[in-house]
Amino acid sequence: MVEIILVIIASYLIGSISPSIILGKILKGIDIREHGSGNAGSTNAFRVLGKWAGITVLLLDIFKGYFAVKFISPLTGENPVIVSLPNLSPTLVAILSGFAAVTGHVWTVFHSFKGGKGVNTATGVLLAVIPIPTILAACVFLIVLFITRYVSLGSMLASLSLPIILIIMSLRAKGEAIPSELIIFAAIIPIFIIYTHRANIKRLRRGEENKIKLGRG
Repeated sequence: MVEIILVIIASYLIGSISPSIILGKILKGIDIREHGSGNAGSTNAFRVLGKWAGITVLLLDIFKGYFAVKFISPLTGENPVIVSLPNLSPTLVAILSGFAAVTGHVWTVFHSFKGGKGVNTATGVLLAVIPIPTILAACVFLIVLFITRYVSLGSMLASLSLPIILIIMSLRAKGEAIPSELIIFAAIIPIFIIYTHRANIKRLRRGEENKIKLGRG
């Protein structure tokens, strides 16, 4: 059990590295959490630090989640020490590792436990574990974003679509069924994402949520 605890701690620490806070200090000498929306995520990085910084934060936040699953978790790694732990499947270990990374992003130990919303890091985790449903959910995000220009609304609706997509794929699957751990994890993700978007939901209800500019407009 010591090994799995170490995996979770390592994943949490990886998730706790905040590119937006680091780039904010390097590029402008600021704490990005004190500017814009106050969030340490890619959307606020776009607004406060610029397009290229925002893209960098987006990719690095996604990679954190992906890295936790692919390189820290034994899901694809044939690690006999961890895989041999009783009652813990490699899939469950991957989920625990990925969720630890998302938790680290939201409550980062390196920056007073105040980080981002966890959407991009969760996307990286999901891309590593269930790539096709994640890509389909990302399409939902893009459709909502282009229609409404609300990143927060797109993120929440995309996360809500994920368990639905996975369940449909599970029902239509031929041969080996999708592990129940993945379906449960996919159902937990939207609850977590909606929780971290509490302030956004209040602003959406008041009509005060910031819209993202698309194209040149």
